[in-house]
Amino acid sequence: MKYFKRNFLAGRRFRDDLDFNEQLQEWMATVADVRVHGTTHERPIDRFARERDSLVPAPPGRAFRLEAPLTRVVATDYLVTVDTNRYSVPFTLIGQPVEVMRRNGFLQMRHRGQLVATHPALDGRHQLRVLPEHGPGPIARNARVRYSTGGCSTEAVPLDIEIRDLACYETAYGLGGAQ
Repeated sequence: MKYFKRNFLAGRRFRDDLDFNEQLQEWMATVADVRVHGTTHERPIDRFARERDSLVPAPPGRAFRLEAPLTRVVATDYLVTVDTNRYSVPFTLIGQPVEVMRRNGFLQMRHRGQLVATHPALDGRHQLRVLPEHGPGPIARNARVRYSTGGCSTEAVPLDIEIRDLACYETAYGLGGAQ
């Protein structure tokens, strides 16, 4: 790239893509392909002629994809973001780091070395893939907040916390009423 930037792009102007391609083809034919390469010590055009029959066409689409692990922290909605797409993992991992590996069109999520989720990699961007078994279940998802029906009690607070009018506390501590 450095050679290309310094020897072809430097100081040139292009009217459009067609002009760019024409100048590039001319430069390659008269300069780049006929010079002796610093590493191979031969002209690229000669080396290409020798290796042409051994070359195979690249597959369509992406030639390769880096399979380096990514570390992500599980969000409060038990989703992990990879390339703007979001994938579910078990909700018990909220706030925990997971390692994401991309292999053969799938994403594997691991927590402390243990495989916790596998999803097909989504094409495109800003998509969502949620497996129902990763969520807290319908009872927790559909839980309703109970509001007080009035009245004020000074009994011990039950496990299900109710939302009460603050006047109850003023009455309980003798702060309310006429002053």
